[in-house]
Parts: sequence; C-alpha cells; structure tokens
Amino acid sequence: MKAMILAAGRGERMRPLTDSCPKPLLKVAGKALIEHHIIALADAGFKELVINHAYLGQQIEDFLGDGSRYGVSIAYSAEKEALETGGGIYQALTLLGDQPFVIVNGDVWCDYDFKKLPRNIDGLVHLVMIDNPEHNLSGDFYFSDGQLLETTGEKLTYSGIGVYHPDLFSSCQLGKFPLAPLLRAAIKNKQVSAEHFSGFWMDIGTPERLEFVNKKTVSS
Repeated sequence: MKAMILAAGRGERMRPLTDSCPKPLLKVAGKALIEHHIIALADAGFKELVINHAYLGQQIEDFLGDGSRYGVSIAYSAEKEALETGGGIYQALTLLGDQPFVIVNGDVWCDYDFKKLPRNIDGLVHLVMIDNPEHNLSGDFYFSDGQLLETTGEKLTYSGIGVYHPDLFSSCQLGKFPLAPLLRAAIKNKQVSAEHFSGFWMDIGTPERLEFVNKKTVSS
C-alpha cells in the first residue's frame, strides 16, 4: 500500500519562516517536519511514498532524495502551481496506482499510529477524525458509529490522515480543485468510514504552534 504526503502548500501564515524554506522542511525536535511523517510511515510498513510539492519544491527533493536513507522509496509529483488538495492528489494518481492509498497532510504533528489504518476499505474513503481544535471549533463532518454522515452525530474535525480509493476522483480532471466537495458527495452516498483519534494532534499552521510543538517535544 502506498502513501502520499501532501507538501505543496505555500505556508503563508508561517512567514517569514517560509520565505526561503518550504514548510515541510521546518524543524521539529531536530528533524524536518516531513521526516517525522516518513519515519512513522516506514515504521508502519509503508515503503512506497509519493510527495507532491510546489513552492520551493526542489529543496524538498534535494533534502529527501530517493528516500533510501529512511528505508523507503519516494516519488515526487511536482506542481507548477499549487493545485489544492484535490487537484494535487488527482495529479499524483498515476504514481499511486489503482488501489487504496494513504494520505497524510504534511503540516500536521501527531502521535497517530499508522499501523491502525485499514489496508482495505468498503467505501471510497476512511478518515481519521479528531476533537475540534481551537482554530476549527465548528468541526468538519458528523461522525457516528464508524461512519461520517450528512447531518447526524458528533461533529469532528478531519485530521488530515485517511485512506482513499482512487475511484473518489473518477469524475475529476487535471487542474486546481479542493478535496472537500468530493468528501461531502461521498458522505452523502454513505461511502465514508471513519475513526475517532484522541491522541495528540496539531496543525502546525503558525509560528506559535511550531514553537509550542517544539517545546512539547523537548519537555516530553
């Protein structure tokens, strides 16, 4: 099973840290943020990785190389302009194949165990959901009994971790587009399973959150 790390974001809210360094290469606990994901995925048995990039993307390729020093192989999906989450995944489908694959947002920090992800899914998507963080108190989707539903259940936030079947993108065309409408359509058709993760998770979207995570890793 392959896994894709999303790393094409500009990181506007992280400026000036990202003016000369792509967000995935910012350091957490002495390693680039994206390295932590690669190591965690490798430990869980995912050996074939795809990474998309746009802004300062060559720095990511130069830093990570072919992945051999992490015990994985890395293929890159370079975007001339950032294609948003949906467009970025769609462009990378030729590298991901025709079987379900894992998606990980490159700018989250968590202690989720990737071994727990299902290797096969009955529907189109399986998402890892979390309690709503301060920056998203209204949540994203309704969760109930291992499913995401349109209007009933507890509203939780998507963690940025999930398993996707390529058929989710069957009606899409190459270009820039968001992921959320595809997820909402799949939820409407009862094609999205989910789990509730209650461990540590943080979207490293600001310099303050990056500093917080670095202090937490030092103290722990």
